[in-house]
Amino acid sequence: MTERIGLADGDGMHEKCGVFGIFDHPEAAWHTYLGLHALQHRGQEGAGICSTDGRRLHVHRGRGLVSDVFAGDVFTQLPGRAAIGHNRYSTSGSDHVSNLQPLVASYRDGAIAIAHNGNLVNAREVREECEHVGSIFQSTVDSEVIVHLIARARPDDLEGRIKQALSRVRGAYSLVALTPDRLIGIRDPHGIRPLCLGELDGAKVLASESCALDILNARYVREIEPGEMVVIDSRGICSHRVGSAVPRAECVFEHVYFARPDSRCFGRGVGPIRVALGRALAQEHPAEADLVMSVPDSSNAAALGYSHESGIPLDHGLIRNHYVGRTFISPTQSLRNLGVRLKFNVVRESVEGKRVVVVDDSVVRGTTSRNLMRMIREAGAREIHFRVSSPPVTSPCYYGIDMPTREELVAHGRSVEQIREAIGVDSLGYLSAARMLETVRGAGGQGACAACFTGDYPVAFKRAPSKHDLEAPVR
Repeated sequence: MTERIGLADGDGMHEKCGVFGIFDHPEAAWHTYLGLHALQHRGQEGAGICSTDGRRLHVHRGRGLVSDVFAGDVFTQLPGRAAIGHNRYSTSGSDHVSNLQPLVASYRDGAIAIAHNGNLVNAREVREECEHVGSIFQSTVDSEVIVHLIARARPDDLEGRIKQALSRVRGAYSLVALTPDRLIGIRDPHGIRPLCLGELDGAKVLASESCALDILNARYVREIEPGEMVVIDSRGICSHRVGSAVPRAECVFEHVYFARPDSRCFGRGVGPIRVALGRALAQEHPAEADLVMSVPDSSNAAALGYSHESGIPLDHGLIRNHYVGRTFISPTQSLRNLGVRLKFNVVRESVEGKRVVVVDDSVVRGTTSRNLMRMIREAGAREIHFRVSSPPVTSPCYYGIDMPTREELVAHGRSVEQIREAIGVDSLGYLSAARMLETVRGAGGQGACAACFTGDYPVAFKRAPSKHDLEAPVR
């Protein structure tokens, strides 16, 4: 089997983006910085904060981790009692500094800053329409089309402008927006991407995940509902409807992999759900083995659930090096294998001579999995039984997850037995889609987007969007 891989951890999907906002707090920018720290797992290419002093917007953005971008005396440049922030992973557009968010723009009625988590499936066609009537774009991110649509919208009030603008776009978006006097949070009508509301000493807080509230000791209030726009200003908080009512389609991969296990996401605790996924996996695919081990860190909870359900002891068979970045790009297969060894090491004493169950949350390309199983085998494991707490990934995501093309997916066109042979394990078991959805969503499994597993896309598109769509010149 021939595979193409770029990143050393390239077997997995990559995080989307993280957004944060706070209104009416004397240390708004500093608290936004802390919130972005908690959301660092959602994007590591760049970060930005925009604050308001009540009259003007002030912005600072940069490439790299949050702690690198906001070093020195940056916070003196971000005054005011309200701010929004963004962690970037480039699901759309290149990693050029012009694509960092929040995006800030002035129009005839004022200024607005926007931070976006998600992906618009019709961004290219909307951009072409805007350019044909004179709009000039500064970036190649799909989020900028929303700014241009707001500027060109006809209603006099900002809420009306935003509603009209969002009626033109399709796809996934959780947005936080900032004007000189208000903070706004919005989820798309399907609710594909998460966004929650919190409170800190009277200040209102918006965040992609509740872990960003916890770092501030803020109180979790509720999720922003699908198709809801909340406007927060000096008078309080007001809720508006955006778009028509459609079925929920909340991204199931948030609970499977993306969200932090200590977060509440879509109103439910992530960690307990992952433990339950591991229990369900043990029921569907039991194994006779001596130990259960995880592929750290995202599958730790699923491995714990598998161990509890099966009665097989849990042990640390793999140790992850947390100081390996995500930009280790290797031109040859030997260096790619080295990249996996930079990130993981096998505890020989734990696996030698034993039958092991290796639990992972997902398998995308299969390259990293194959290299890990080879390492475990070389360390002396007698048998390897690979268990995955989600179904085979058979379809790309077009709603804000950066992942390989369909042809690069190890499960595309292959049976489970063929995947087992490619990865090199004694047995392979995936959690069924029905059990995954039931575990994450409850009886019936309704209200989730599982398109990457099922190919059933909740938001239609004319053609498959590309990460590089907006990088080509538009004529």
